[in-house]
Amino acid sequence: MAILAIALAASSCTTIDSASVGIRFKKWSNNENLRGGVEGTCRGWVWYNPITESIFQYPTFIQRVTYEPFTVNPKDAAIFSMTPTLAYQIDESKATEIFIKYRQPVKELEKGYIKTCIFEAYRTCANNYTSDELMANRAKFEAEVRARLDYSMNQEGFIVREFTTKIDPPASLTEAINAKNEAVQNALKAENKVKEAEAEAKIKIATAEGEAKALKIKGDGEAYYNRVVSASLNKLLVEQYAIEKWDGKLPQYSGGDAVPFIGLGK
Repeated sequence: MAILAIALAASSCTTIDSASVGIRFKKWSNNENLRGGVEGTCRGWVWYNPITESIFQYPTFIQRVTYEPFTVNPKDAAIFSMTPTLAYQIDESKATEIFIKYRQPVKELEKGYIKTCIFEAYRTCANNYTSDELMANRAKFEAEVRARLDYSMNQEGFIVREFTTKIDPPASLTEAINAKNEAVQNALKAENKVKEAEAEAKIKIATAEGEAKALKIKGDGEAYYNRVVSASLNKLLVEQYAIEKWDGKLPQYSGGDAVPFIGLGK
């Protein structure tokens, strides 16, 4: 009897920690005021009649789940792969409503209702984009999916805390994007080479102009030097020629002393 009493007491008591909410419900109830037989929520040490009652427990802390990749189709019927990661939390004030409607633990809800919400949000939003638009507006697309999830899940008592997506475009689109990026890179390289060649040409032109100016200045200097030297030499040559032709006699003038016509002292 003592063992039976202990076993009965153990089966009639459970604990609900502070990070969860317990839902007490009647297994069989004809009371129309008890929707789904639910009598209310509970926490801590909970005593109940295991024959007529049961305690269901929902965690109220954040749950995180990453789903397997699945495909969606934009307007042009391309195939995109989506890998969503969701962090959500059960709204404690709506825990009884979730239980009355689904009567499933959170892991089952993740595989059922929540997964359905996610798939529906992705597929509905993807239908508003072409492949190129979806790739060019991934952040906007993800924000629209998040907004749709917030609306549908919050109504059911699930609070979306975080939501991210790994988007994989079809292989053909990836190849086209890579080819386009490569073409852009090649165009930039070609443009840079043209600019480099233009810069080198300008340097060569500037160098050539500088050398030409230097040569002109040098040439002008040499010409000026040659003119001066030539003028000096011509004068000396004339005087030398006159000296060579002079017979040593001074010209005779009736008016006085004779003066040589060549300035020998200069």
